[in-house]
Amino acid sequence: MKKGLLLAVLILLICAVTPSQQRPLITEDVDITPAGSIEIAVGSDFLQNAKFPLSGLKGDLTRVGDIRIRTGYSSNVEVQIEGVVQNFLAVNSKSPNPAIPLNIDGNSSSDYGDIKTSVKIKLKNETKNIPALGFKFGFQMPNSNEAKGIGTNQINIFSNVLVQKTFGKKPGKKPKLKVFGNVGLGIMTAPLEDFSQNDLLLYGLAGIYRVNDRVNIASEVNGRISTQSGPAPLGTESKGQFRIGAQVKASNLRFDTAAIFGLTKFSPRSGITFGVTYQSPVIFTPAQ
Repeated sequence: MKKGLLLAVLILLICAVTPSQQRPLITEDVDITPAGSIEIAVGSDFLQNAKFPLSGLKGDLTRVGDIRIRTGYSSNVEVQIEGVVQNFLAVNSKSPNPAIPLNIDGNSSSDYGDIKTSVKIKLKNETKNIPALGFKFGFQMPNSNEAKGIGTNQINIFSNVLVQKTFGKKPGKKPKLKVFGNVGLGIMTAPLEDFSQNDLLLYGLAGIYRVNDRVNIASEVNGRISTQSGPAPLGTESKGQFRIGAQVKASNLRFDTAAIFGLTKFSPRSGITFGVTYQSPVIFTPAQ
């Protein structure tokens, strides 16, 4: 894990762009989608050796229709909705005594993803010496069916402080490098324990490097750390991943792809993600 983190930080020091360039990253930048516009991103992930301690399942997970919708309501406020249309799990192994009753057919399972809604607020613009600051808070709704073994069907709450700095900006040119980070708190309901929760430290460090007007290189380390003194309640374990990939602009769309590497015991071993993002022109009158 230490080697992976050191490698990620090293790449980030030479990497990160233009406003609101999210996919294939999951770390949040400070930039706001232009007021009155809607950004829609759709992607798919393939994750090898994904682990689900609550259900005791392990296998290869395919996420189809990873949808992220971001709407700028004013110059400093953005509303986000994200979720997965369908998760498909090819089961490689099962626990002989799962902690919850399961309802799956053979060696595969599928389920909807939990929907997340959140609000991002830009608190301070970047200056020459001081980074831009923002804040994001939201919650995850219990849309999944825990009997399918993929989701936990719990309500979780999260909040993050966002920091961002750009480098290499010249008059009339976009910045060459954007580095941004998140730190925050996630409150996750413990699925098997009444009136109990696990408070997790959320973290992310990401960068996007502009190769030219069409191609960007993107990289990040992102995850969560359980604050429990002992083992985390099932379904709330520490997880982390390292991503490195690219964004390519073509025909008013932004295509992206990235390799994914797990950094913790309960993270998928490796994977790949790819997607496409479209940002609309101004289609409604933003708030003043």
